[in-house]
Amino acid sequence: MIGMRHRSIALSLVAVLLIGCGNDAVEQAGTDATLLASTTSRPHVSTSTTAPATTSTTEAPATTTTMAATTTTSVVLPLPLPAPAPRAKEPIVELGTLEIPSIGVTKPLLEGVSLTVLDNGPGHWPGTALPGQIGNVVIGGHRTSHDRPFRNIDKLVIGDEVILSTGEGRFVYKVTSTEVVTPDAIRVIDQTAAYTATLFACHPVGSTRERYIVHLELSTL
Repeated sequence: MIGMRHRSIALSLVAVLLIGCGNDAVEQAGTDATLLASTTSRPHVSTSTTAPATTSTTEAPATTTTMAATTTTSVVLPLPLPAPAPRAKEPIVELGTLEIPSIGVTKPLLEGVSLTVLDNGPGHWPGTALPGQIGNVVIGGHRTSHDRPFRNIDKLVIGDEVILSTGEGRFVYKVTSTEVVTPDAIRVIDQTAAYTATLFACHPVGSTRERYIVHLELSTL
């Protein structure tokens, strides 16, 4: 069951990455999705701390034994949900705002990654971390249709700010790296045991051949 869920998320990612390119890409989503066979997800991270030794002291006529306890801390990470159908009738729900000062972007941040949502602004992938929370905040947007909020994300450089504001506060993320990947690079929605974010859109502009990915880390807690 878990394996099927992961595959569903992987296939839907291909479709959503195509959707981010604009309406013309939707027809290609089904074809590209069949190229993806499987995926893995890492929703849980566990860390264990154990004292280095067990000490035993023996004295006649009694024996005293001291044993250290093992402490395990488990971090449960967000689990991305499968994307809806491209034209699913989803409500337009504002999570907050997204600002990218270096390229002049200030837009509402919406919940969802269907065309219905992305046609109105950048969308947050359901189930991924929310702004300011541990994990990976995944956000997609158009480059070639509607108001094209992510048209110039390929101009971002290391250190540029992406500001996500919600009712929980104002969170400043900074670009740590960028990359161009193929449509089946499902790792871009992987959740992390850190405070990170990912922006994605098609690349080059007007093409569905590749995806432009911007990786960020939270700079203020």
